[in-house]
Amino acid sequence: MDEIILAGLLVLVLTSLGSIFAVFFKNLPEWGLDFGLAFSGGVMLVASFTSLILPATETGSIWSVIFGIVLGFGLIFIIEKFVPHEEYFLKFKTSTIEKEKLRGIFLVVSAIVIHNIPEGMAVGVSMANDVEKGWATALAIGIQDIPEGFAVSLPLIFLTERAWIPVLIGVLSGFSEFVFTVLGGFTFSIFSAFLPFGLSIAGGAMIYVTVKEVFPQVYQNKNETLITTGFLLGLLIMLYLDTTLG
Repeated sequence: MDEIILAGLLVLVLTSLGSIFAVFFKNLPEWGLDFGLAFSGGVMLVASFTSLILPATETGSIWSVIFGIVLGFGLIFIIEKFVPHEEYFLKFKTSTIEKEKLRGIFLVVSAIVIHNIPEGMAVGVSMANDVEKGWATALAIGIQDIPEGFAVSLPLIFLTERAWIPVLIGVLSGFSEFVFTVLGGFTFSIFSAFLPFGLSIAGGAMIYVTVKEVFPQVYQNKNETLITTGFLLGLLIMLYLDTTLG
């Protein structure tokens, strides 16, 4: 359990670091954010299989894994459907009206929780399954959380004159991921018989977020070569970490 908490703290710290960077590098060209988020997508896609779905197939039946993946998709779909949500990765409509600023911040916070459910679950459940493989997953997701923390905080810099608010919400982003890491790891450490099911749910949820949220957002800016390179780099680094550390 201690290692699950430490893994959760790692993703919390690295996400917070990305938020701090947003304050100092707010004039970063848009392609830099595109590249970072494409890198995140590559990490998440590979981690979904190597750290979650494939280990689930080794200890559980293929039908339970398929059902878990479908349930993971459905879980995030339902949350997105009923929780106020707005795409925050690259574009965010700014407004000079205070009410609109508050609404925008609320939507971003909602989006943070939605997107961090599968990432936190992935780290926690992977740690419960295999500590070494779990650390590979935690490290890779922590690395991709730096540009994600940057993306969370950057739009908020233009919504408020108080620099501490974007950083605070970025830390909240990391904390929500920490919470789901601990919950996922603790739950499936106790109910170990359901671990293959938990792995497949987390894998399905992360694939859903990657293909529905990350890639459509970054590819709409037409930096295809740069984005594809970022995706490939993230994919290869996650594969290397999982193979070497796992």
